[in-house]
Amino acid sequence: MAWWYLIFGALGTCAFFFIRFARTDRGKEVIHPIALKLPIFGKIIQKVAVARFTRTLGTMLSSGVPILEALLICSRTAGNKVVERDVQQARIAISEGKSMVEPLSESDVFPPMVVQMIAVGESTGALDAMLNKIAEFYEDEVDTAVAGMKQLIEPIMILVLGVIVGALVIAMYLPIFKMGTVIG
Repeated sequence: MAWWYLIFGALGTCAFFFIRFARTDRGKEVIHPIALKLPIFGKIIQKVAVARFTRTLGTMLSSGVPILEALLICSRTAGNKVVERDVQQARIAISEGKSMVEPLSESDVFPPMVVQMIAVGESTGALDAMLNKIAEFYEDEVDTAVAGMKQLIEPIMILVLGVIVGALVIAMYLPIFKMGTVIG
């Protein structure tokens, strides 16, 4: 137990280097795919990325920005390297005269519903409106998921605080009870 400060120092050092690695491009390429596969948070991260991408692209297209420039900007603002890579592939496909739907359908990030809605938006010429509808849907999905998680976290926090308070009470009264048995 005399080495407890070394354990905390090692944990702090590991956390420092992990955060520093996570901020590099190589770190993002390693961590972002893993983050998308996390059990509970992965779906939320995916929905946030899709909502951010579709909202930004829809706004830019409705403002008159050319689609290749808009995709370049949206790929950088996606906040996830996997989404950035997939959007760049869609940008390359569009520059070659193909549809944006083909590379997005091969992606693991974009659900089939999103790809189909983008295809409908491309075919009808109302891509910006369709992207904004997708963004609204996924923003609502994220809000619902976060509200559900918040309801799950509250009982867990109460349980954790109860255990901590119980441990403190036991730690305070145990010496008193031991003293009573020694005297009595």
